[in-house]
Formats: sequence, C-alpha cells, structure tokens
Amino acid sequence: MTYCVGLKIDRGLVFMSDTRTNAGIDSISTFRKMHVWEKPGERVVVLMSAGNLATTQNVVSLLNGRAKPLEERKPAVLETPSMYQTARLIGDTVKEVILGSSPTGQKADSYFNASFILGGQIRGSVPRLFMIYPEGNFIESTDDTPFFQVGETKYGKPIIVRTYDREMSFAEAVKLLIVSFDSTLKSNLSVGLPLDLLFYETDAFRVGVQKRIGQDDPYYRTVSDGWSNALKNAFKSLPDFPET
Repeated sequence: MTYCVGLKIDRGLVFMSDTRTNAGIDSISTFRKMHVWEKPGERVVVLMSAGNLATTQNVVSLLNGRAKPLEERKPAVLETPSMYQTARLIGDTVKEVILGSSPTGQKADSYFNASFILGGQIRGSVPRLFMIYPEGNFIESTDDTPFFQVGETKYGKPIIVRTYDREMSFAEAVKLLIVSFDSTLKSNLSVGLPLDLLFYETDAFRVGVQKRIGQDDPYYRTVSDGWSNALKNAFKSLPDFPET
C-alpha cells in the first residue's frame, strides 16, 4: 500500500508521498514514489505512483527512454507540448505496461494495476494537476476538486477536506499534509516514513522546496505531537454524555 497527495493552491502545487512498499509483513521495503523531471525555465513535471511496484517502475523507465540504447535515451515528458499531452502519454504508457503484464488487461481488480498523480507546469499554460487511472484514462483537478489522493486515502482525507483553503500558504499546506499523513501512518502500517515533499510555485519553471522527511525530522515530530495533544485536549473539553 502507499499514500500520495497532490494539492493545488493559489501559490502553486504541493506534493507528498510515502516510501513504503510491501509484499506481506515479512517483505517491507523503501522505494521512492515521487519522480521529477525538470527543464529549468521551461517546465517542471512531477509524477507520484501507487500500486504494483513493478508496473510503476516500468512506466517510469519507459518515460525516461530506458528501453532505448543509452545514446538515444531522452525523457519523453520533457518533449510534450502541454500537461494534457503529458497526461495522455502517461496514460498510454500505463495501458501498454499493464497489457504486457496481465493476460486480462487493465481491469480494475488486476494485480498489476497502478494509479498516478501528475502535476506541473509547461511554459505557456497554468499549473495543472491530473489523476491517471490504471485503465489509462484521467481527470483534471478543478475548483471543486483541488486535490487528488492515491493509495490508502481514507484516513488522511477528512483533515484535508475540513482544512483546505486555496489561499493557504506553502507552510500551511505542508502542515496540513503532514497531519494527513501522520493520521494515515498511525492507522495503517503499510504506509510509512520517510515522506517525500515537493513544492512548485506558479510560473517558477523550476523545482522549489524538495525534501525527504524522516522519523527524526524535528518539524514532523512537532506537528505530529501537537496534533495528538490538540485532539486529546479537544476531546476532554467536550461535555460528557448525560446519564439521565
């Protein structure tokens, strides 16, 4: 299992993903699920993945041109004319990989399935955020749906729904996502630290803040402990249920 969130705010795009993968309780590993392509001054493309690890790695390898001889390799996502075309490219690549791996094709219950969150900006257009499904189709974020989640979504969604504000600062967005991830980590052992964080500021055309957050990160510990204490205090302040 995994947990990834892509969030669109007025200032830009914020991405966070965990790094835990597992094939059972005795086979737990750490793998990066956030992939970044950058052509400074022209584009930034961020892709986060959830699902079958072999499928997601194969998709990223094809996007990087690793199926070609070394001298011919060139990331395809750095050549697309728009983020929409980038989403189509990734959707087609997902279909190709799943069809080649599973005799039943890209069905919703296929063992080889994978989902992706794609975001970024290419010069000449605004920042855009997409959710790409295992079938290769995709949807784009709107004002009504300003964030996407993939993986283990249910534990971290309530805090985002209740707290999200498109005018929030980058610092507030990071705090929101850390609380969302911390709630998920405490509820599901298949999601785990470290976390990968990236912030892209509108019209910067370069990666902004990019950081890996581990168990000993002081800010993570402060937010995690503060959130737990705030919930306990809020619970204690509620009136008791009347017994009569």
